[in-house]
Amino acid sequence: MIVYGKNVIREAIYAKRPFFNMYVDHKFSDYKFLTFLKDHEIRFEKVSKERLNELTGNANHQGIVSNVKDYETYTLENILKDGVLQRFIILDGIEDPHNLGAILRSAEAVKLTGIIMSKKGQVQLNATVAKVSSGAIEHVPVILVSNINQAILKLQAHHVCVVGTDGNTDLTYDMMPLDQSLAVVLGNEGEGMRPLVKKHCDLLVKIPMYGKINSLNVSVAAALMMYKMI
Repeated sequence: MIVYGKNVIREAIYAKRPFFNMYVDHKFSDYKFLTFLKDHEIRFEKVSKERLNELTGNANHQGIVSNVKDYETYTLENILKDGVLQRFIILDGIEDPHNLGAILRSAEAVKLTGIIMSKKGQVQLNATVAKVSSGAIEHVPVILVSNINQAILKLQAHHVCVVGTDGNTDLTYDMMPLDQSLAVVLGNEGEGMRPLVKKHCDLLVKIPMYGKINSLNVSVAAALMMYKMI
C-alpha cells in the first residue's frame, strides 16, 4: 500500500510497520527527518518529484512516499470486552476519505476503543485516509463488519448502548448514559443513517444547534460526540 507524508511515515515507523520501499524527493531538505530515517535504519531512494507525483496521483506527499504493509483491521470479537467501559463510533456509509481520516484523528485523541464500519458500501483505509489522519490510523482499531445491523445487535448483546444521531429528535447528546459502554452511529454524508440502522438504535440524540445552519460535517459531528462520550 502506498502512503505519503511525514506524519504518516513517522507514525508507521514508530508502529514498526513493515516498509517495502521508501522514496524521497532528491530536493528534500528536511534534514531532521532524514536523520530520523537513518536513526531508524530506514533505507530510501532519492527520486524526482515527478516520480512521487506519479506514485501518489499528484497528492500532497511532502516529498516522501513509501510502500508499506496494509493496515490491519479487527473483528468485534477481537475488541469487545464485557465488564469494561468501552467507546465506539459506528460509521454507516461514510464515503469521503477525508472525513474518515479526520474521524480517525479525533478518535486517537480521545483514545476511542474502535471505529466500526462495513466491509463494503463505504470508503476503506487508503493513502488519503492515512494522510488526513496525520498518522492516527496506526493507533485506532478499525473494526470491519459484514452487516452494520448485525453488528449493532451483537454490541447490544454485550450491554453496549447504541446511540444514533438524528437532528429531528428531542433528546440532546447530554442524555447519553455515560455510565455504560456506548457506540454512537453516524450516517452517510448526504442521507444520514439508513432507516433500519436507526430503528435498531437504543436511543436517538442530536447535537444542539443554535445558528441558522442546521447540519455539521460528519467528521465535526463525530468529534463532538466522541468528546461528549469521554
